[in-house]
Amino acid sequence: MTPLMLLSMVVAASPARCPPFDPLHSSWNAVLQASVKEGVVDYAALHAAPARLEAYLGGLAAVCRADFETWSREQKVAFWVNAYNAFTLRTILDHYPVKSIRSIGLLPGAAWRDAFIPLGHLVGKDAKLSLNDLEHEILRKGFPDARLHFVLVCASKSCPELRSEAYRVDSLSAQFDEAGRRFLADRSKNQLDGPTWKVSSIFKWYRDDFERDGPGLVTFLKRLAPGRIDQASSPQLEFLDYDWSLNGR
Repeated sequence: MTPLMLLSMVVAASPARCPPFDPLHSSWNAVLQASVKEGVVDYAALHAAPARLEAYLGGLAAVCRADFETWSREQKVAFWVNAYNAFTLRTILDHYPVKSIRSIGLLPGAAWRDAFIPLGHLVGKDAKLSLNDLEHEILRKGFPDARLHFVLVCASKSCPELRSEAYRVDSLSAQFDEAGRRFLADRSKNQLDGPTWKVSSIFKWYRDDFERDGPGLVTFLKRLAPGRIDQASSPQLEFLDYDWSLNGR
């Protein structure tokens, strides 16, 4: 056997090189810049020209587990948050036109349970993942942070707004805080004044997360509340109805 033949056999037996992945999620950032204005998504334009979104989703799926496991905590959180939001857009586009993500599927919540996301290999699973897997099993369990509820966007008007920029490892915590402040400042979603604060139902559904990080829900709200808040006050809380209509034009 010649040296050239031996080299060919070694190369053929070697695992494929993992493609590089942009930690700043620049291609996803470009999609958001072009399609999202003040939290409102131009689904019609995305549906007509989905190539850039599809390319980004393909890049997510191409990440190798060996590389992924070397990433920092912040890199992984940014990856999963951006993936959740991008695959949520994909869900809407796959059923477009649709009035609400809740109208997708035969049973309530079907859109979140659909296992269509080809990222299971990153967490040691052969099967595809669902949006519920990304939010509850991977992010909330693996990277507990109540601010996740400000950045995971469920394509609905009462959700925190989808930012016009990707979440990035170099400024992740600051972006999370800003998302929380913007959400709390939006009076259609939260009204933090008077003896009774009217707040999003998100704070009811995930109260345990906010009370863990507060400590206490009101303490958590005061930390990110817009304007001047009396830190000694003890407001009552009233939870607003949730508008599940699409966050699009």
